[in-house]
Amino acid sequence: MKNYAARIKKLEISALLLLLLAGIGKLRAQDPMFSQFYATPAVLNPAFAGTTNAPRFSAAFRNQWPTVTAEGSAAYSTYAASWDQFSEGLNSGFGLLLLSDNAGGGMLKTNAVTANYAYRIAVSEDLNIRLGINAGFRQSQLDWDKLVFFDQLDPLTGPTGTTNELRPEVLTRTVFDVGAGLLAYGEKFYGGISLNHLTTPQEGFLQRTNPVLVDGLPLRVSLHGGAQFIVRPGNKRRPASFVSPNAMFVQQGGQGQFNVGAYYNHGLVFVGSWYRHAFSNPDAVIVLMGFQYDIMKIGYSYDYTVSGLSPSGGSHEISLVFNLDNSEKLKQKRFSGRYNDCFKIFR
Repeated sequence: MKNYAARIKKLEISALLLLLLAGIGKLRAQDPMFSQFYATPAVLNPAFAGTTNAPRFSAAFRNQWPTVTAEGSAAYSTYAASWDQFSEGLNSGFGLLLLSDNAGGGMLKTNAVTANYAYRIAVSEDLNIRLGINAGFRQSQLDWDKLVFFDQLDPLTGPTGTTNELRPEVLTRTVFDVGAGLLAYGEKFYGGISLNHLTTPQEGFLQRTNPVLVDGLPLRVSLHGGAQFIVRPGNKRRPASFVSPNAMFVQQGGQGQFNVGAYYNHGLVFVGSWYRHAFSNPDAVIVLMGFQYDIMKIGYSYDYTVSGLSPSGGSHEISLVFNLDNSEKLKQKRFSGRYNDCFKIFR
């Protein structure tokens, strides 16, 4: 009986994945988004590449809905790692992003590598604009043998182990992907827009004759902005304390979310809280805490689900950033350690 219940749960996961793969109706696949958007800003907008002069390395891990499992492992998990820095001579920022997403406990895996570039335009002393682009490859892999279909379950005897569904000819698909973004900022405020998957690459595995059902990976539109207000100025012995309210709107394939909240940094520690609302329902309350010392910054956040998916266990997220700009040696040698912009939350 326990095994049968487990297969039922696996069937639910499989059914959701099949709907996403087939693109049935208005249900479309959506990119994973991190609650700690500031830790891996390249996921949000390529124009963020090079907001530090020295190299910045970051990594993030997200475990979404931990109580929903498949084959004894987490059903939905996402990893990201990135590098970026600014070149004064070229007035440009460069970066590299690696992203890995695991859905259904390995049923559907997506890996991506993306190069980011951003060019800075100084409009005035108080206003700068960054124009960003990204380009790279995405690879999707479907483990067909892990899927469980409705015709494999008998209401009396349980799973039969056979299915009449036809196995796709191709279970691994690699596509080229591009995106663009714009970022405007000053000393206290920033705002931007990004457009990802401009080519709407075809990632589906199921063959469809109706072109309406094979639109490709939907365009993702992101609007984001925030501010930075110094609470206590910094000095040689201590960093500045500040509060940074932020908002983010993301839409992709008829789905989307709106995040609003604030980040507060005080000395070596930082905390934050956001509220995320989906298009049709409230989604989650996000709480954040972390520690920053010298070049290292580590944060943990938890998404407390307030929708009907509350039994899913919410989401856990951990981020780690190494920003060489924050080292005392580089501050003394090359930089003042102070920027005339509002990006402390990203550093």
